[in-house]
Amino acid sequence: MQIRRNGRPLTWREGLAPFARPASTAIACLILALTLLPVLTTAGRAQALGVLAETSSSPTLAPLVKKVIPGVVSITVRASAPVQPMFVDPETGFPDAPYRSTDREISATGVVVDGPKGLIVTNTHVIEEADDIAVILPDGRRFQGSRVDADPDTDIAVIKIAVADLVALPMGDSDMLEVGDYVIAVGNPFGMGITVSHGIVSALHRSGLHLGGYQDFIQTDASLNPGSSGGPLLNLRGELVGITTAITAPTGSNVGIGFAIPVNRVREAVSRAAKYAEMRSVRHARN
Repeated sequence: MQIRRNGRPLTWREGLAPFARPASTAIACLILALTLLPVLTTAGRAQALGVLAETSSSPTLAPLVKKVIPGVVSITVRASAPVQPMFVDPETGFPDAPYRSTDREISATGVVVDGPKGLIVTNTHVIEEADDIAVILPDGRRFQGSRVDADPDTDIAVIKIAVADLVALPMGDSDMLEVGDYVIAVGNPFGMGITVSHGIVSALHRSGLHLGGYQDFIQTDASLNPGSSGGPLLNLRGELVGITTAITAPTGSNVGIGFAIPVNRVREAVSRAAKYAEMRSVRHARN
């Protein structure tokens, strides 16, 4: 590409001519640059510190996460699986028994909904075949959980642990959600421990998901994976707006399509479970 001036191409020397300076002028410029170097360096440092200060006040979810984490628990369930019948190869007559196990372990998540009573919400499909329910608090304490109520139609279950200093998450109003609202999800994916992800409400009133009776889900693109079941979906005020329950996952892990049960439906189950827990306490006291 040629550079032109007044309609004719410039030579290499003509192109650089405006930047040429006598030797004395070049020396003077060098001295001036050396004189200003400390000032420029100080100004540059101050500008860098300004950028860091600005970065440190950038938007973050950290304060919200610190607020809600105490109300989320990890759950480990041990369940007995039926022994598969032994298959006998008709050609050889010898048994061909694949790997079999009578025990399995399930990782999941729970949400504290009543601190003084020790009530925790999770999914029914997590505990429906449980022989043992272990609840691990964020501070590392481990407790034995007992089933209070479980509804397979809504997939909402409530368990109880014997501790009275739990921090419950406040419940919001899922009817106020709109598509596009920001949400965060907290779970125990793959049994790794409490993990936070974020996204938006992708859709409301999802149905036809072949998940059983209840069909009125919140859809979100917040990352959900096996082990996230029973965890909270929260708005940016730290209020519980849903309980995560399922994902659409052709590969078995998150592809950005997850579902949660609206908290207004969860509220009914918690109210019922609280009554059951109180009745059991009264019976126990009488006995």
